[in-house]
Amino acid sequence: MAKNGILAVLITMVPCFLLVGLTRAQLSVDYYSKTCPNVEDIVRKEMISILSVAPSLAAPFLRLHFHDCFVRGCDGSVLLNSTKDNKAENEAPPNRSLRGFGSVERVKAKLEKACPNTVSCADVLTLMARDAVWLSKGPTWPVSLGRRDGRISIADETMQLPPPTANLTQLIQMFAVKGLDLKDLVVLSGAHTIGTTDCAAIKGRLYNFTGQNNLNDVDPFLDRNYIAKLRSKCSPTDTTTLIEMDPGSYKTFDLSYFKQVAKRRSAFHSDWALLTDSFTRAYVLKHVNGFESEFFQDFAESMIKMGNIGVLTGDQGEIRKKCSIVNY
Repeated sequence: MAKNGILAVLITMVPCFLLVGLTRAQLSVDYYSKTCPNVEDIVRKEMISILSVAPSLAAPFLRLHFHDCFVRGCDGSVLLNSTKDNKAENEAPPNRSLRGFGSVERVKAKLEKACPNTVSCADVLTLMARDAVWLSKGPTWPVSLGRRDGRISIADETMQLPPPTANLTQLIQMFAVKGLDLKDLVVLSGAHTIGTTDCAAIKGRLYNFTGQNNLNDVDPFLDRNYIAKLRSKCSPTDTTTLIEMDPGSYKTFDLSYFKQVAKRRSAFHSDWALLTDSFTRAYVLKHVNGFESEFFQDFAESMIKMGNIGVLTGDQGEIRKKCSIVNY
């Protein structure tokens, strides 16, 4: 990307960083020390129980947190159900494949029993995402707490979510308006080291990529052998079959994702796009060869940063009794 283009993006980021800085000051790691001192232990115990039975839910919990923070900030709005007068975020196309809502309610119910009307769903989701990474053999990090729950969830606002078809310019702009920089972009993309996606999200790379309507019309930046492998699993009409984001290592948080990107075998076009910028490409190639502790530290820092996007604090919002509905 041209230097002038990067400068323009960085200029747009300034107000967002100011916002993040202001909200971070109102969160603290000991926020519930008096009102719910065992909050992290309760969440961790439930997460161990949930993932021992369904380890494939680790990535969905992380994805829920990401999708929550990118729309209205980290306020639990992705967890709200639609009403007769409003279509909520979780019914919008980018969110229809989200999973783990029932588990979030399970953890929230445990906390309601221990500390009624105290811990927000936004904080629950943030803690669950952190523990999902740690229980997948990834890093852990201190989570500042004190988020409040939003009362608004609008399906159309999910247009702010980076699509899997995005190029690097689009990704940089979408991350920048949330106060996240180029390093955050490549680091947080590393979350694709765990989890699956469905054929609906990738078939555009495999069939009719540019509208030519022939079998050779594929994403030219996807490895040809990998195309054949993906086509064996995804037909042109298949939208439900699940594909591992990091084949052979999709339940373990590690460096394998970067190896897949370097080989042009990543599932999303947005993953391949990391190779089109000198900084993000260098980061990918460096971590093909190791430096896991550095990536883990970087990921922890970027997750802390993301978890502070647009949070509600003080007397803003509410503390929901159930995560799927607002209080009445």
